[in-house]
Amino acid sequence: MTEGDIAIIRNIARHRFLRSTHIAALAGRSLDRTNDRLCHLYHAGYVDRPRAQLDFYPTKGSAPMVYALADRGARLLRERGIINLSRIDWGRKNLQAGRPFIEHQLEIADFEVAVQLSAERSGCHYVSAEEIASRVPGTFAADLGGNLLALRVTVSHQGGRQEIGLIPDIAFAIDLRKGAPRNFLTEIDRGTMPITRVDFSQTSIERKLRSYLSAYVSRIFERKFGWKHFRVLFVASDDNRVRSMIEALRSIQPPGAAGSSLFLFASREALHSADPLTAAWRGVDGSLRRLLL
Repeated sequence: MTEGDIAIIRNIARHRFLRSTHIAALAGRSLDRTNDRLCHLYHAGYVDRPRAQLDFYPTKGSAPMVYALADRGARLLRERGIINLSRIDWGRKNLQAGRPFIEHQLEIADFEVAVQLSAERSGCHYVSAEEIASRVPGTFAADLGGNLLALRVTVSHQGGRQEIGLIPDIAFAIDLRKGAPRNFLTEIDRGTMPITRVDFSQTSIERKLRSYLSAYVSRIFERKFGWKHFRVLFVASDDNRVRSMIEALRSIQPPGAAGSSLFLFASREALHSADPLTAAWRGVDGSLRRLLL
């Protein structure tokens, strides 16, 4: 067991699921060398290979192997005080994880790993949700068995008030070499959630937008993270979804209204061909902006 092996296990634990290509990029190693270490860690019981990923191969060919945390790896991190992990059956959790859940977690990892590597290339420090938690003692426990980001907000809609659970897919910050940190919450869209619904009690993009606006106005993230300023990023499945999301936001908060500039949108395809921190993100007024400018 090397320090590099421990770093691999920790990265897998933090992201829940990672492809071997993600792990190699985060470790700064060749894919062949990374696969060799992952094979040893898997057979030693530190990491797992979720069975549901086998569903990928009939349609996606020989895709990179997906890894998850195993019980022995969780025990190692807990005993060394690296991450505060729940004492749960990680093997059972991995077995119960279905293909849609794993695919969504991998799409989240695609974006988060790309942002982290981009920040490192820029000489900036990427601040994960766990590090954000450690900077605000007593607000919530850094326990990967639960959810660091879960909160509840009260949303007003058509004369009524409804309490809604809000869980961003990612929370991160970028510590710049000069100036205040840039803080971000991110939603990774799979193209399956309706933009609007007649029944507001059901999930929709409009309901998410209203929930974030309510959280912004009530300063929930300032109390939870100490964030006075932040942006909410929506990574949409395609350009049509970007346009539909912006139209939904304009119907709630037109350009210039309080909180309308809180949101930025980009398609997954556009981000695949560009650095996410310097890519052009679209605002509610149609303007293009970059995250670090």
